[in-house]
Amino acid sequence: MIGTLGPFTGLQHMVQTPFIRHGLVAGTAIAAAAGMVGYFLVLRSQVFTADALSHVAFTGALLALILGVDARLGLFAATIGIAVILGTLGPKGRADDVVIGSTFAWILGLGVLALSIYTTHNSSANGAAGVNILFGSIYGLDASAVRIAVVVAAAVVVVMAAVARPLLFASLDETVAAARGVPVRLLGYLFLALVGATAAETTQAVGALLLLGLLAAPAGIAIRLTARPFRAMALASAIAVVAVWVGLALSYAAPKLPPSFSILAVVSTAYVAVLGWGRRRRHGPAARWRLDAPTRGTQPRVEAHGVGS
Repeated sequence: MIGTLGPFTGLQHMVQTPFIRHGLVAGTAIAAAAGMVGYFLVLRSQVFTADALSHVAFTGALLALILGVDARLGLFAATIGIAVILGTLGPKGRADDVVIGSTFAWILGLGVLALSIYTTHNSSANGAAGVNILFGSIYGLDASAVRIAVVVAAAVVVVMAAVARPLLFASLDETVAAARGVPVRLLGYLFLALVGATAAETTQAVGALLLLGLLAAPAGIAIRLTARPFRAMALASAIAVVAVWVGLALSYAAPKLPPSFSILAVVSTAYVAVLGWGRRRRHGPAARWRLDAPTRGTQPRVEAHGVGS
């Protein structure tokens, strides 16, 4: 539709459409929080945790629907609760792969049971709720859902900004951080709770099956582009936000493209492009020239991975 109206007129018409405007506002807030949380997920090697929480989100939402309550209540209760439990079972507030794998299998089985019960006892019209949970329904968010998304995302961003420095210290060296008085275990629990809240919000935008892409891919791009932690956090949020904007614009221009697919396609394409660019830099003519250059009388320079921005 954008191409039919012209780029500027089409974008203006797009923003004036209420359900798209809701999606843009909520998606921007969710993406900003997902970028910040995703950076630490990648840094702390806890991406598998987000994958497990995606199935927790699906199961929690379906259980809430079976009980006749708002699906968002099940989303937040399940993802935050299970995230903290994973930290309790793991060392120093971190969920290890054995704990996550066991929980993953149990939650997946529970989700299949919940889906079977829900589809058996509800009409086919209500069965669309399960599809929305799996693949997201960013265009279906009403004004109330948008307000909740913005408030939750703002709270996640504020808390992440407040604990970013000690959490970074604990992520890079737990032993030294604990010796310096940093509450490593408490920070681990708090971070997992933030991951759970972000997973619940992201599920509404891109769905339980695809939330891992919005959490991990922007952070992976940012870490490859800069070694400065706080700059990488901001960059990850910016990349996630731009992916949401471009994805929604593509979905509006080509209505057959689901918005969740468009968003993840944009961020995945960007990640592949950054990977290719990084390999060309390492193996291109400039890299070969540096390897062939004389090194007599010079010392290797090592840039520390500091905690400053």
